[in-house]
Amino acid sequence: MTGTLTAKQLAFLARYDTPTVCNAVEMVAPERQAIGFTTAPLVPAHPELPPMVGYARTATIRAMQPSALSAAAQRDKRIAYYEYIAGPPHPTIIVIQDLDPHPGFGAFWGEVQTAVHKGLGAVGGITNGSMRDIEQQAPGFNLLAGSIGPSHAHVHLADIGGQVNVCGMVVQHGDLIHADRHGAVVIPLGLVDRLAPAIETIMRREKVILDAARSPGFDVGRLKSAMKGAADIH
Repeated sequence: MTGTLTAKQLAFLARYDTPTVCNAVEMVAPERQAIGFTTAPLVPAHPELPPMVGYARTATIRAMQPSALSAAAQRDKRIAYYEYIAGPPHPTIIVIQDLDPHPGFGAFWGEVQTAVHKGLGAVGGITNGSMRDIEQQAPGFNLLAGSIGPSHAHVHLADIGGQVNVCGMVVQHGDLIHADRHGAVVIPLGLVDRLAPAIETIMRREKVILDAARSPGFDVGRLKSAMKGAADIH
């Protein structure tokens, strides 16, 4: 499968949390059991928000030292970035890698940037850098960051549209991303149609064990029986 997903496919994926999606991806593609997802903690700005699904727009930033570009060149680069992230297909998720030795020294994300990006079609952002203005961020904008900080320092764009690595998750422009307060995962487009039956199987297996664990008189014997029953579900 190539291209983009239908609205129905996007809505289906958004029904499930990211751990469930990770389980389904590794079921249908065992080679991805240890790749394609964030492996370091991220702080959700608004943990109550539902999962987000979208196509990656990538960039890198630095904040510890000023940009070497002139003010005019920096402005042109920022406009080029906005033109890039506004392009189709939508919805988008902005994935930004902070390249500084001390990621998060200065925050890219805050009140203004969440409002601008939401207005340009993004449903959220993911960064190993920092964020600020928690209460003033755009409503419904789902943001995961490596830390929270007070200042933007010298934050500026380093590169636009290239490969990034955010907390162990390697992302290319256009990758399909699923994320929530647990973290994020890249979903290869070719796997999407196989995830629905995988999720159904996972949930049926888990239900057998959960029902047993929550029932009166649960013990190791009942656990063994439940585990066998779950393993027989295909």
